[in-house]
Amino acid sequence: MAVNGAAADLQAGGRGPTIWLAGSPDELKEWMPLGIAGIVTNTVVLNQYAKPYGSVIKLIEAYLELTDKPVVMEIDGHSVEELLEVGKVFTEMSDQIILKIPCSVNGLKAFAALKAEGVETFCTTVFSLTQAAAVAQAGVDHILPFCEPVKEVGGDPTRLIRECAQMFGGWQQRPLIMAALVRTVETAHAAFRDGCDELVTMWTVYRDMMDHPLTEKWNKTFMDEWVDMHGSGLLQGVPVRSE
Repeated sequence: MAVNGAAADLQAGGRGPTIWLAGSPDELKEWMPLGIAGIVTNTVVLNQYAKPYGSVIKLIEAYLELTDKPVVMEIDGHSVEELLEVGKVFTEMSDQIILKIPCSVNGLKAFAALKAEGVETFCTTVFSLTQAAAVAQAGVDHILPFCEPVKEVGGDPTRLIRECAQMFGGWQQRPLIMAALVRTVETAHAAFRDGCDELVTMWTVYRDMMDHPLTEKWNKTFMDEWVDMHGSGLLQGVPVRSE
């Protein structure tokens, strides 16, 4: 099973795991140039962020204006036919659009149909290894094990990531494993440790991934020395800016 589009590019790059972000266009503007792989939506954030734009289509247009990277559009529907019809509306907007569809029997059929058309897809709401195996064989390119909901019911939030990594380990061509619903730095750490290829999180968690008390301590130590050198004239000729 070959992957295509953005998935193929990410595999060829060999620099994983990649980081994808969720947020409004205004919120993501600061972060997208920093090596972010793309933007991922779901119907919860679409419902929230589309209101100021007047429609989901106008929100997606704003994302496309913000970046030339992939924009993952989550769609839903009550039948396979509806999923395919809705998906076509968005894939015709731009080659940047990738479809994200919930894990279900209808989704399974949609993945197979879209694979035959060469359309790249994400499968969301994945909570079991059997689901992951089924949608992988149907042709999905990215599988999204949900993390925090498992943690909320007392489970290991990244166990399914480990299981998928083990199952797909022998495949010459395989779907990418994207850690999803990652709401804390601790869960992001566990997802990276346990073998995710990709991770999607809100921009606030991405920002907080840079925090660590020892980093803060040593950054202050080095900054204090820098300021001292500036004050004593040792940085003469260096464009230092005092705060």
